[in-house]
Amino acid sequence: MKKIGITGQNGFVGRHLYNTLGLFPEDFQRIDFQKEHFEDEHKLDQFVSQCDVIVHLAAMNRHESEQFIYETNVGLAQKLVSSLKRTGSKAHVMISSSTQEERDNLYGKSKKEGREILANWAQENGGKITGLIIPNVFGAFGKPFYNSFIATFCHQLTHGETPTIATDGEVKLIYVQELVELIINEIKEGNSKAEYFVEPTAVKKVSEVLALLNDYKTKYFDGGEIPVINNTFEHNLFNTYRSYIDYKTHYPVKFTQHTDPRGAFVEVIRLGIGGQCSFSTTVPGITRGNHYHTRKIERFAVIKGKALIQLRKIDTDEVLDFYLDGAEPAYVDMPIWYTHNIKNIGEEDLYTIFWINEAFNPENADTYFVEV
Repeated sequence: MKKIGITGQNGFVGRHLYNTLGLFPEDFQRIDFQKEHFEDEHKLDQFVSQCDVIVHLAAMNRHESEQFIYETNVGLAQKLVSSLKRTGSKAHVMISSSTQEERDNLYGKSKKEGREILANWAQENGGKITGLIIPNVFGAFGKPFYNSFIATFCHQLTHGETPTIATDGEVKLIYVQELVELIINEIKEGNSKAEYFVEPTAVKKVSEVLALLNDYKTKYFDGGEIPVINNTFEHNLFNTYRSYIDYKTHYPVKFTQHTDPRGAFVEVIRLGIGGQCSFSTTVPGITRGNHYHTRKIERFAVIKGKALIQLRKIDTDEVLDFYLDGAEPAYVDMPIWYTHNIKNIGEEDLYTIFWINEAFNPENADTYFVEV
């Protein structure tokens, strides 16, 4: 078992990496890191001495002073190297740099110098280094106006704002979970690569991305329709978009009922993609679920009885409660990385329709059981 520490553990990429490593408890032990460790040599040394692998993600991306960004990022690398030397560590150190290394700005310069500082330590002390030079990263839970233009656009389109394009250039992109899988593979291989250019998984114009996101707003956010998803990039972009919805206020979404003397008709889901649709009855007092997905798109629709649907992002304690009643049929969609359940809180059988975008495959279930 390898012991893995992540500086910047609570940042955008760090949190995704930390949570994904947690899916493999037999292979990896996560050594917790807090940003305060950089201000306390004893705590930093304790952290470093425990790690077989250190993934150095801590960095500053934006600040009104480029000089402050430069000094901060170079300073963090220097502090880490000082601790590696004090502890005599032989850890495999991975550092995230940026394709902005070669641009004429202090941010790019700080990332390149930080990578070189760690590469020099590895060469002089018999350590291992992987210097990841990474294109633009996007994905769920990124910080708008900070991590990427996609994070900003998604936030704006789910909060009543209108995005604008400053420069409509082509952007090299990688989805955060694709980057995380690459990092984990490098951890497993354990090879030293001072300069590792990470290939983008998509190259898109800013206007192309915005057109897709506007389509998701119109069809999904406003209309409840799962849009056409043509490829892996669009799947990842759609899940990214969904993560910016304010779940507390958006759900449950009530269906439109069409009634006549025969009874009622309700359209449960309109699809641009296929998937698997299921129906269940649940007796009073029983709870189903208590699991989460990292890629699947799923809808719970209550059509008869009373239900409590609960969601909790796996790295938080906040539980979101949604009460649904078949008298007013409604649905809740399950966000990625949120464990969820549904409980019959009524006195009659609960009737629920479940839709998910891919048929269940026990060899690749993307279903992880955790109590809400």
